[in-house]
Amino acid sequence: MPGAPRADRRDFYEVLGVPRTATQDEIQRAYRQLARRHHPDVNKDPGAEDRFKEISEAYDVLSDPQTRRRYDAFGPDFRQVPEDVDPEAFQRSRAGAGPGQARGAGAGAGPFGTGLGDDLGGINIEDLLGGIFAGRGFGPIPGADTEAELELTVEEAFQGGQRSVTLDGPDGRRTLDVRIPAGVTNGQRIRLSGQGGRGSEGARNGDLYFVVRIAPHPRYRVDGRDLYVDLPLTPWEAALGTTVAVETPRGEMKVKVPAGTSTGKRLRLRHHGLPHPRGSAGHLYAEVRIMVPAKLTDEERRIFEQLAAVSTFDPRRR
Repeated sequence: MPGAPRADRRDFYEVLGVPRTATQDEIQRAYRQLARRHHPDVNKDPGAEDRFKEISEAYDVLSDPQTRRRYDAFGPDFRQVPEDVDPEAFQRSRAGAGPGQARGAGAGAGPFGTGLGDDLGGINIEDLLGGIFAGRGFGPIPGADTEAELELTVEEAFQGGQRSVTLDGPDGRRTLDVRIPAGVTNGQRIRLSGQGGRGSEGARNGDLYFVVRIAPHPRYRVDGRDLYVDLPLTPWEAALGTTVAVETPRGEMKVKVPAGTSTGKRLRLRHHGLPHPRGSAGHLYAEVRIMVPAKLTDEERRIFEQLAAVSTFDPRRR
């Protein structure tokens, strides 16, 4: 169900463990390491899911250069700042503010923790904050941002598309059309502008954020943008090598199995994982599982017994 965003949200750079000067590659590497460690399918700690959502939200913001600029300029409340406020102009105004225009944090910092005064070089702070001071007698109160969970299949996350979602809220039941970008990941947020809490006295409504959760799949396992799928092989296919078909979200693909392949080996299909709208797609890994017949025919038993008699291979000897 929708709820107000947390007031104690940590700094996104701190969440990913990177400095504010980190490059996009450094941010991506940090996210992948943390996501593998805290993914609920791997980490059974009770707080892993919340930690994973926090990591994914931080990456969603910092991996997008435009959103990152807004976060750097406006702080954790950047989503409440109107889209038409230019982050660079805001920063210049803050840097150029005189003693009468800016105050230190000890003297009463603004709501973004930046120590801002009432006027920012021609930018009116009340307009900038969209009425955030309304509760102190400064006018109408804007609506609060809200969140709801959106469960998707792997196929929906891969392909994107449209989904109609019905929500129950204070104003009753409503159905919304949600555009799902191709390549969304666990914890990513999809914003519906103006669909959050209602503003009072004509103030703007808040935004609604759908937090993506990719449902467990009978075939695929998801880790960030990478997909994993089991690849069953017979002992002779693994020993001699072969080429087999693997089902992917793009359709059936052929994968070459080298001779001497053992259980657990991962065969990579490059860029056949979840797509990335601003970079390279993830990979699909086919994990080998060597299977044996549950019941041997007489001929199969004879051949296996012959192999056991002549083979010097001992998998327990290192």
